[in-house]
Amino acid sequence: MVIKMITLKLYDDNAFLSEFSAKVLSCEKIEDEKYKIILDKTAFFPEAGGQPCDKGTVNDLAVTDVQIEDGEIYHYVNKRFSVGESVEGKIDFKRRFNFMQNHSGEHIVSGIVFKLFGLNNVGFHLNEELMTLDFDGILSPEQIRRVEKLANIAVWENHIIKTYYPTATELEKILFRQKKEISGDIRLVEIKDVDICACCAPHVLTTGQIGIIKLISSEKMRGGIRITAKCGSFALEDYEEKLNSVFKIGNLLSLKPNEVGEGVEKLTDKQNELKQENSKYKKQLISYIAKEVDTSVFYIENFEMSELQILADTIHKNTNKIITVFSGSDNEYSFVICGDDTEVNELFSKVKENLEVKGGGRNGMINGKVTADKQTVIKEFSV
Repeated sequence: MVIKMITLKLYDDNAFLSEFSAKVLSCEKIEDEKYKIILDKTAFFPEAGGQPCDKGTVNDLAVTDVQIEDGEIYHYVNKRFSVGESVEGKIDFKRRFNFMQNHSGEHIVSGIVFKLFGLNNVGFHLNEELMTLDFDGILSPEQIRRVEKLANIAVWENHIIKTYYPTATELEKILFRQKKEISGDIRLVEIKDVDICACCAPHVLTTGQIGIIKLISSEKMRGGIRITAKCGSFALEDYEEKLNSVFKIGNLLSLKPNEVGEGVEKLTDKQNELKQENSKYKKQLISYIAKEVDTSVFYIENFEMSELQILADTIHKNTNKIITVFSGSDNEYSFVICGDDTEVNELFSKVKENLEVKGGGRNGMINGKVTADKQTVIKEFSV
């Protein structure tokens, strides 16, 4: 008979509790110097619902993982504890608070998306850098901007975030969101006039504590949309990082931060013009080179694969002979062989026996990469 040792979830009643006292109910060895313990109560939130577990210590010993299995909360440590032993637990509250800001922000965004567009949140993932929200339908960029604006208004209005376990009778009268069927007692997280959702995770006390909600990007997937977002301190760090990048670009281009976007567009347009001009000159160069080449192997600097293909084809047509052209440096070269199909395949087979080569092709042209010094390439590709 398996006896359940249900741990009191201190984070349910007080998400801001960072230190607590408890007693060890069990200690099970997993492998050498690795154990999992059950406590009579804990402030550690276990990994659940797309959110990582809390990190921290028990008696100043690192808690490496916290998992919930069949209702039992296991704390993973690297030391044996005695059953009945009193311990002091501490969680990394800065990390916890970052997660609470983001998870509470997710509820606001998901509640607004559901109310405005009838889309369900079907996936949620949170880590130390960002979070993603998956919805079962498509949102336009304009709709996403509208959701972000309304979500931040909900933050500024500083609504109370209420967490509670309703009775079965009460639950029948409440309309709430949930991602999947839940067995046992259902814990609700309610943000008045914004959202009400089944959730087991800790949350901030008011929406104002979230600080800011920023929807960073979106991508279509499996008939729906995934939104990447950051809230609170994550959003602030993201803003600081991007602002620093804007200032660096502005300094390089001698532009003010608000001029960077237009400046980069002009720079890109100029770069494209130079590429087109460079391509025109290279075509002229190819024409001149093709008339002068009298060897079966020819090296040229700073040519891309597509340009090597044109050069090899032009030389072959001028000479009606098999030709290899290659470009690169530091013993890493791109090459193109052009000529009669049979001759090209025979040459490539011969080279593969002696050199480290990758490539392929058809209709009398093979292109690829070769690792060797320049003189060896010339020797092995010569006919």
